Amino acid sequence: MTSISTHPFDSATGLTALGDGRYAGHTEAGYANMVGPFGGITAATLLSAALHDPRRLADPVALTVNFAGPVADGAFEIDAQPVRTNNATQHWIITMTQNGEVTTTATAVFGRRRDAWGSTEVTPPAVPSAADVPVTRAPGFPAWLNNYEMRFVEGGGDFLDPDAGERPDSTTTLWVRDNPVRPLDYSALAALSDVFFPRVMLRLGRMVPAGTVSLTTYFHADAELLAETTESILGTARAQHFGNGFFDQTASLWTAAGDLLATSHQVVYYKA
Repeated sequence: MTSISTHPFDSATGLTALGDGRYAGHTEAGYANMVGPFGGITAATLLSAALHDPRRLADPVALTVNFAGPVADGAFEIDAQPVRTNNATQHWIITMTQNGEVTTTATAVFGRRRDAWGSTEVTPPAVPSAADVPVTRAPGFPAWLNNYEMRFVEGGGDFLDPDAGERPDSTTTLWVRDNPVRPLDYSALAALSDVFFPRVMLRLGRMVPAGTVSLTTYFHADAELLAETTESILGTARAQHFGNGFFDQTASLWTAAGDLLATSHQVVYYKA
Protein backbone atom coordinates (compact mmCIF):
# COMPACT_ATOMS: atom_id res chain seq x y z
CA MET A 1 0.00 0.00 0.00
CA THR A 2 1.34 3.45 -0.93
CA SER A 3 1.37 6.07 1.81
CA ILE A 4 0.79 9.66 0.70
CA SER A 5 1.71 12.36 3.19
CA THR A 6 1.03 16.08 3.01
CA HIS A 7 4.10 18.28 2.62
CA PRO A 8 4.61 20.47 5.73
CA PHE A 9 4.28 23.61 3.59
CA ASP A 10 0.91 22.51 2.23
CA SER A 11 -0.25 21.62 5.71
CA ALA A 12 0.80 25.04 7.04
CA THR A 13 -0.91 26.94 4.21
CA GLY A 14 -3.97 24.68 4.03
CA LEU A 15 -7.33 26.42 4.28
CA THR A 16 -10.94 25.35 4.63
CA ALA A 17 -13.42 27.28 2.50
CA LEU A 18 -16.26 28.83 4.51
CA GLY A 19 -17.99 30.51 1.55
CA ASP A 20 -18.12 34.06 0.19
CA GLY A 21 -14.31 34.33 0.04
CA ARG A 22 -13.84 33.36 3.69
CA TYR A 23 -11.41 30.67 4.79
CA ALA A 24 -10.39 29.02 8.06
CA GLY A 25 -6.82 28.05 8.85
CA HIS A 26 -4.55 27.14 11.73
CA THR A 27 -0.92 27.96 12.51
CA GLU A 28 1.66 25.14 12.41
CA ALA A 29 4.31 24.78 15.11
CA GLY A 30 6.85 23.70 12.49
CA TYR A 31 6.80 27.20 10.94
CA ALA A 32 7.03 29.13 14.21
CA ASN A 33 9.32 32.15 14.36
CA MET A 34 10.62 33.97 17.43
CA VAL A 35 7.20 35.63 17.81
CA GLY A 36 4.30 34.04 15.95
CA PRO A 37 4.65 32.24 12.62
CA PHE A 38 7.39 32.83 10.04
CA GLY A 39 6.30 35.86 8.02
CA GLY A 40 6.87 34.03 4.75
CA ILE A 41 4.36 31.33 5.65
CA THR A 42 1.79 33.99 6.57
CA ALA A 43 2.34 35.70 3.21
CA ALA A 44 2.03 32.36 1.41
CA THR A 45 -1.20 31.52 3.25
CA LEU A 46 -2.81 34.84 2.38
CA LEU A 47 -1.83 34.40 -1.27
CA SER A 48 -3.16 30.83 -1.22
CA ALA A 49 -6.60 32.09 -0.23
CA ALA A 50 -6.86 34.05 -3.48
CA LEU A 51 -5.10 31.39 -5.55
CA HIS A 52 -7.69 28.78 -4.59
CA ASP A 53 -10.68 31.08 -4.99
CA PRO A 54 -12.79 30.20 -8.09
CA ARG A 55 -13.10 33.92 -8.89
CA ARG A 56 -9.34 34.28 -9.35
CA LEU A 57 -8.06 35.53 -12.72
CA ALA A 58 -4.70 34.28 -14.05
CA ASP A 59 -1.51 34.26 -11.95
CA PRO A 60 -0.09 36.63 -9.31
CA VAL A 61 2.01 39.60 -10.36
CA ALA A 62 2.42 41.35 -6.98
CA LEU A 63 1.68 40.71 -3.32
CA THR A 64 1.97 43.22 -0.48
CA VAL A 65 1.56 41.95 3.08
CA ASN A 66 1.26 44.31 6.06
CA PHE A 67 1.89 42.69 9.43
CA ALA A 68 -0.45 44.73 11.62
CA GLY A 69 0.08 42.66 14.76
CA PRO A 70 1.39 39.31 15.98
CA VAL A 71 -0.35 36.14 14.84
CA ALA A 72 -1.02 33.93 17.86
CA ASP A 73 -0.75 30.15 17.79
CA GLY A 74 -4.07 28.67 16.83
CA ALA A 75 -6.99 29.24 14.50
CA PHE A 76 -7.46 32.22 12.21
CA GLU A 77 -9.80 33.33 9.43
CA ILE A 78 -8.99 34.92 6.09
CA ASP A 79 -11.30 37.05 4.00
CA ALA A 80 -10.19 37.33 0.35
CA GLN A 81 -12.16 39.53 -2.02
CA PRO A 82 -11.53 40.64 -5.60
CA VAL A 83 -12.29 44.36 -5.60
CA ARG A 84 -11.85 45.03 -9.31
CA THR A 85 -11.30 42.91 -12.41
CA ASN A 86 -10.05 44.48 -15.63
CA ASN A 87 -9.08 43.00 -18.99
CA ALA A 88 -5.51 42.31 -17.91
CA THR A 89 -5.44 42.58 -14.11
CA GLN A 90 -7.45 41.64 -11.06
CA HIS A 91 -7.04 43.33 -7.67
CA TRP A 92 -7.65 41.65 -4.32
CA ILE A 93 -7.86 42.73 -0.69
CA ILE A 94 -7.08 39.94 1.79
CA THR A 95 -7.40 40.15 5.58
CA MET A 96 -6.41 37.73 8.34
CA THR A 97 -8.21 37.93 11.68
CA GLN A 98 -8.07 36.16 15.03
CA ASN A 99 -10.83 36.52 17.60
CA GLY A 100 -12.33 39.35 15.58
CA GLU A 101 -9.08 41.36 15.50
CA VAL A 102 -7.07 42.07 12.35
CA THR A 103 -3.55 40.64 12.46
CA THR A 104 -2.49 40.95 8.82
CA THR A 105 -3.70 42.69 5.67
CA ALA A 106 -2.64 42.16 2.08
CA THR A 107 -3.27 43.34 -1.44
CA ALA A 108 -2.62 41.08 -4.40
CA VAL A 109 -2.58 41.77 -8.11
CA PHE A 110 -3.17 38.97 -10.60
CA GLY A 111 -2.56 39.46 -14.29
CA ARG A 112 -2.75 37.83 -17.69
CA ARG A 113 0.80 37.42 -19.00
CA ARG A 114 1.20 37.78 -22.75
CA ASP A 115 3.93 37.69 -25.35
CA ALA A 116 5.72 41.03 -25.30
CA TRP A 117 9.17 42.56 -25.52
CA GLY A 118 11.22 41.91 -22.39
CA SER A 119 14.61 42.53 -20.80
CA THR A 120 16.21 41.86 -17.41
CA GLU A 121 18.60 44.63 -16.41
CA VAL A 122 19.77 43.15 -13.11
CA THR A 123 22.11 40.16 -13.08
CA PRO A 124 22.49 37.32 -10.57
CA PRO A 125 25.61 37.30 -8.42
CA ALA A 126 28.51 35.14 -9.60
CA VAL A 127 28.54 32.17 -7.21
CA PRO A 128 29.55 28.50 -7.09
CA SER A 129 26.84 26.02 -8.03
CA ALA A 130 24.58 24.76 -5.27
CA ALA A 131 26.30 21.38 -5.34
CA ASP A 132 29.61 23.08 -4.51
CA VAL A 133 28.27 24.90 -1.44
CA PRO A 134 27.75 22.86 1.74
CA VAL A 135 24.37 22.75 3.42
CA THR A 136 24.20 24.92 6.54
CA ARG A 137 22.87 23.01 9.51
CA ALA A 138 19.74 24.67 10.89
CA PRO A 139 20.22 25.83 14.49
CA GLY A 140 16.86 24.38 15.55
CA PHE A 141 15.48 27.76 16.59
CA PRO A 142 13.43 29.34 15.25
CA ALA A 143 11.58 26.24 14.05
CA TRP A 144 10.78 27.47 10.52
CA LEU A 145 14.45 27.22 9.50
CA ASN A 146 14.16 23.43 9.52
CA ASN A 147 11.79 23.66 6.54
CA TYR A 148 14.48 24.99 4.21
CA GLU A 149 17.75 23.64 2.89
CA MET A 150 20.13 26.60 2.92
CA ARG A 151 23.59 26.79 1.36
CA PHE A 152 25.17 30.14 2.25
CA VAL A 153 27.65 31.71 -0.14
CA GLU A 154 27.99 34.82 2.04
CA GLY A 155 26.25 36.45 4.98
CA GLY A 156 25.10 33.31 6.77
CA GLY A 157 23.63 32.87 10.21
CA ASP A 158 26.86 33.28 12.14
CA PHE A 159 25.35 36.28 13.95
CA LEU A 160 23.94 33.61 16.27
CA ASP A 161 27.53 33.26 17.49
CA PRO A 162 28.01 35.80 20.32
CA ASP A 163 31.56 36.45 19.06
CA ALA A 164 30.54 37.10 15.43
CA GLY A 165 31.02 40.88 15.61
CA GLU A 166 29.77 43.61 13.30
CA ARG A 167 29.89 43.38 9.50
CA PRO A 168 30.64 46.17 7.01
CA ASP A 169 27.50 45.37 4.97
CA SER A 170 24.33 43.32 5.21
CA THR A 171 24.49 41.22 2.04
CA THR A 172 23.38 37.59 2.15
CA THR A 173 23.61 35.25 -0.83
CA LEU A 174 22.50 31.63 -0.65
CA TRP A 175 21.07 28.66 -2.47
CA VAL A 176 17.75 27.62 -0.93
CA ARG A 177 14.85 25.22 -1.44
CA ASP A 178 12.06 23.63 0.57
CA ASN A 179 13.00 20.77 2.88
CA PRO A 180 11.77 18.21 2.03
CA VAL A 181 11.90 19.12 -1.65
CA ARG A 182 8.62 20.39 -3.03
CA PRO A 183 7.60 21.66 -6.51
CA LEU A 184 7.95 25.41 -6.78
CA ASP A 185 4.72 27.39 -7.10
CA TYR A 186 3.64 30.95 -6.38
CA SER A 187 2.80 30.33 -2.72
CA ALA A 188 6.19 28.72 -2.09
CA LEU A 189 7.91 31.56 -3.94
CA ALA A 190 6.10 34.10 -1.74
CA ALA A 191 7.47 32.35 1.34
CA LEU A 192 10.98 32.07 -0.11
CA SER A 193 11.08 35.83 -0.61
CA ASP A 194 11.20 36.15 3.19
CA VAL A 195 13.82 33.53 4.10
CA PHE A 196 16.53 36.13 4.75
CA PHE A 197 17.42 36.91 8.37
CA PRO A 198 16.81 40.51 9.49
CA ARG A 199 19.63 42.57 8.01
CA VAL A 200 20.20 44.47 11.26
CA MET A 201 21.28 41.24 12.96
CA LEU A 202 23.82 40.59 10.23
CA ARG A 203 25.25 44.11 10.48
CA LEU A 204 25.49 44.08 14.27
CA GLY A 205 26.51 40.45 14.60
CA ARG A 206 23.97 39.76 17.32
CA MET A 207 20.32 39.02 17.93
CA VAL A 208 18.08 42.06 18.35
CA PRO A 209 14.28 42.41 18.43
CA ALA A 210 13.10 42.84 14.83
CA GLY A 211 10.00 42.15 12.78
CA THR A 212 8.79 42.81 9.24
CA VAL A 213 6.17 45.54 9.00
CA SER A 214 5.45 45.39 5.27
CA LEU A 215 6.63 42.96 2.57
CA THR A 216 6.05 43.30 -1.17
CA THR A 217 6.94 40.55 -3.62
CA TYR A 218 6.87 40.94 -7.40
CA PHE A 219 6.49 37.70 -9.34
CA HIS A 220 8.40 37.79 -12.63
CA ALA A 221 8.14 34.08 -13.44
CA ASP A 222 5.24 32.59 -15.32
CA ALA A 223 3.78 29.22 -14.36
CA GLU A 224 5.82 27.43 -17.03
CA LEU A 225 9.12 28.70 -15.62
CA LEU A 226 8.07 27.73 -12.08
CA ALA A 227 7.26 24.20 -13.25
CA GLU A 228 10.69 23.93 -14.86
CA THR A 229 12.49 25.04 -11.69
CA THR A 230 13.27 21.83 -9.86
CA GLU A 231 16.62 22.71 -8.25
CA SER A 232 17.67 25.08 -5.48
CA ILE A 233 17.12 28.74 -6.28
CA LEU A 234 19.63 31.52 -5.73
CA GLY A 235 18.65 34.34 -3.39
CA THR A 236 20.45 37.53 -2.48
CA ALA A 237 19.37 40.32 -0.13
CA ARG A 238 20.72 43.47 1.44
CA ALA A 239 19.53 46.50 3.37
CA GLN A 240 19.79 50.03 2.04
CA HIS A 241 19.27 52.17 5.16
CA PHE A 242 19.06 51.69 8.93
CA GLY A 243 17.66 54.47 11.07
CA ASN A 244 15.07 55.55 13.64
CA GLY A 245 14.09 51.98 14.38
CA PHE A 246 13.37 50.85 10.81
CA PHE A 247 15.39 49.47 7.92
CA ASP A 248 14.49 48.47 4.39
CA GLN A 249 15.59 45.33 2.56
CA THR A 250 15.65 44.32 -1.09
CA ALA A 251 15.98 40.76 -2.36
CA SER A 252 15.99 38.84 -5.62
CA LEU A 253 15.44 35.16 -6.37
CA TRP A 254 16.91 33.39 -9.43
CA THR A 255 16.90 30.00 -11.08
CA ALA A 256 20.19 28.14 -11.43
CA ALA A 257 20.09 29.09 -15.12
CA GLY A 258 19.94 32.80 -14.27
CA ASP A 259 16.24 33.50 -14.83
CA LEU A 260 14.77 36.09 -12.45
CA LEU A 261 11.89 34.53 -10.51
CA ALA A 262 10.93 37.30 -8.10
CA THR A 263 12.09 40.46 -6.39
CA SER A 264 10.97 41.69 -2.99
CA HIS A 265 11.13 44.78 -0.83
CA GLN A 266 10.33 45.06 2.85
CA VAL A 267 10.54 47.46 5.75
CA VAL A 268 11.46 46.06 9.15
CA TYR A 269 11.05 47.39 12.69
CA TYR A 270 13.97 46.87 15.08
CA LYS A 271 15.34 47.78 18.50
CA ALA A 272 19.12 48.15 18.82
